[in-house]
Amino acid sequence: MTVSYKKLWKLLIDREMKKKDLQASAGISPSSISKLSKNEYVSMDVLVKVCSALGVDFKDIMELVPDLMENK
Repeated sequence: MTVSYKKLWKLLIDREMKKKDLQASAGISPSSISKLSKNEYVSMDVLVKVCSALGVDFKDIMELVPDLMENK
């Protein structure tokens, strides 16, 4: 399984926010934003800060996507 943050980026677009706005409001580092942008794993602490800043739940910013190789 891999993680996808497409829901997060759609939410930011809907709220007319930029990644820098999210970084400032959530109090997370530029490297965390970079990891999120690359669909890499981040700490639970970062996810909690993002959800708290946006007033949403985990399911609203991310989803698990099956690996293509996993089904073979």
